[in-house]
Amino acid sequence: MDQRATNLEHRYCFACGTENPDGLALEFVLSKDEEISAVFTPKRIHQGYDDMLHGGIVCTLLDAAMTRLLMSKGITAVTANLNVRFKKPVPITERLVVHARIVKRRERYFQCSADLAVTGSVAATATGKFLRRRKTK
Repeated sequence: MDQRATNLEHRYCFACGTENPDGLALEFVLSKDEEISAVFTPKRIHQGYDDMLHGGIVCTLLDAAMTRLLMSKGITAVTANLNVRFKKPVPITERLVVHARIVKRRERYFQCSADLAVTGSVAATATGKFLRRRKTK
């Protein structure tokens, strides 16, 4: 059974914040196989080159999926390294699906991977290393 992965402390996040009027408003769903996904349909304001999604938005979608997956597990971590591979242009106004999964975990270190698909074909992939945030006093 899928469940919504929300975090009320993260309301103004550009990628998934519920109270950011200029954000992407991603709604992530945690699946029973411990992956997370979201659907996003870009608009012309997200364009880079003509009719193509800006590469920075592609990176944001991939990074947000991996970060939100960790948050859904009660892990607050920051991106330490993000590697993105662009496999093909991502058209704007097409429905996109982003997925993420945890690949490796240690006490403070997590490695995740994500992919962004358009019409069922992977357009970009990412791997990321994340460090658990230390609690502040």
